[in-house]
Amino acid sequence: MKRFYLFCSAGMSTSLLASKMQKVADAHKLDLEVKAFSEANMGDIVNEFNPEVILLGPQVKHLYEKVAERYSKDHVVTVIDSVDYGNVDGERVLKKALKIYKESRGN
Repeated sequence: MKRFYLFCSAGMSTSLLASKMQKVADAHKLDLEVKAFSEANMGDIVNEFNPEVILLGPQVKHLYEKVAERYSKDHVVTVIDSVDYGNVDGERVLKKALKIYKESRGN
């Protein structure tokens, strides 16, 4: 199972988006786990669960450089598009994340 984890300020605002993404993944029978967390817990979550993709909410995009420097060797790190985020468009966010993940793996 691949893990696509979303991180935002408190983990609350991305919960609905993560839920919608999980429903899309389930509908397409993708072996994915999509969850949302507070960026304050990112280190512990990444170390414990080793997600393939780290998605940052637009409100924490200022952390991108730091997070990418720390994790991009072993994880895909990207910022969620603010329009898709605002529209809570789980399908578009998931499609973009899958595309970035596949490109990073040379598939």
